[in-house]
Amino acid sequence: MKQDRIKKYLLKYMEEFVFDELSSAYLEKAGLSDTLAGVSIPLKEDDLRAFLADGNVDISLASGNMVRVLGIDPQFAYANSYVKCILKVFGDKTLGILNQGAVSLANRKEFEEACIYFRAALAIEKENLDAMYGYIRVLGDLYNNSTDEDYVGNFKAECLEYLERIIDVYPHFSQGWYLLGYMYLNLGLYIKAQLAWERFVIEADDGFDEDKREIAKRMKQIAVPIEIEKGYNAVLSGKWDDGILLLEKHRNGEYDDWWPLWYYLGVAYVNTDRVAEAEEAFKEALRGNPRHTQSMLALIDIYDEAGEEELVQKYLSKIDLIRYDLENKN
Repeated sequence: MKQDRIKKYLLKYMEEFVFDELSSAYLEKAGLSDTLAGVSIPLKEDDLRAFLADGNVDISLASGNMVRVLGIDPQFAYANSYVKCILKVFGDKTLGILNQGAVSLANRKEFEEACIYFRAALAIEKENLDAMYGYIRVLGDLYNNSTDEDYVGNFKAECLEYLERIIDVYPHFSQGWYLLGYMYLNLGLYIKAQLAWERFVIEADDGFDEDKREIAKRMKQIAVPIEIEKGYNAVLSGKWDDGILLLEKHRNGEYDDWWPLWYYLGVAYVNTDRVAEAEEAFKEALRGNPRHTQSMLALIDIYDEAGEEELVQKYLSKIDLIRYDLENKN
C-alpha cells in the first residue's frame, strides 16, 4: 500500500464528523441497502440532529461528507462503500463537481480544503488528469506557504511523485513536463530539469510560446550547473580523473562557492592520492556548508592517517554537536 504522506496534516478535519449507521428502513427506501448496509457514515452536527429525530438524513449531504472523509483519508475503513454511494448520488458529474469545487477553493486560497477535494477525486479515479494536475498545483501552493520542514518535505515528496506519475500516464501533457523541470531544478537535479524542459518544448503547442521562451532562458542559465553535475556523477561512478577534469575548471568560476563542487573534488582527489588537495577541498566544502558531516568524516580519515589526533577529535566533536542538535530539534 502506498505511503500517505499527507493524511496526518488533514486528520484535524475529521473532527467535524461523528459516525453512525442509517436505519435499514431508510436505506431500503433510498435504494442504498446494497451500498451502505452496516456502514458508518459521517455526520455533521445538523445531520446528527435530523438523524436522532427520525433515523434519516439527507443522503446528498451525507455523500458530501463522505467526499471530505475520502479526501482526508483515502484508505478509510469504509472508503469503497463511500465511493459507491458518491457515484450513485452524483453519477457521471462526480469528478467534474469535485475538481471544479477544488479549483474554486484554491482560487480563494483555501489550499488545504482544495487538497481534500482533489484527493477525493483521485480516490475515485486515481489517474484522472484534472485531479492529478490540480493536486500537484495545490501541493505546491501548500509547501510554498509553509516554513515547517517536515510539512514542506512531505508535500514536496508527494508533489514530485505525482509529477512523475502524470507524465508517465500522460506523456504528451506539456504542463506536466514544465512543472517537473522546475521541481528538478529546485532539487538541484539540473540534468533531469534539462531533459524535462526539452520534452516540454516538444510537447507544448503554439499557445505556450511565452513559456517556451522562458524555458529557453532557464536552460541557458543551468548550462554550467549541468556540467558540474556531470562531474559529480563521474565521481559517484568512480571515474575519478573524469570528475576532476569536469570539476576543476569551475574552481575559480561563477559557482566556486558551491560546497558540493568542492566535496566531490575532495573525494576524487583522495582516490587519486592527492591528499593535500583533498584536505583543502573538504575545508572549502565546509566553508560553504559548515554542517556537512560527510566532509568532516573525510577530513577525519585524512587526519587519522596522518596521526593528527587533535584534529580528529576536533571534527568528531563537531559531528557530535550536529547530531545532538538534530536529535533534540523541536
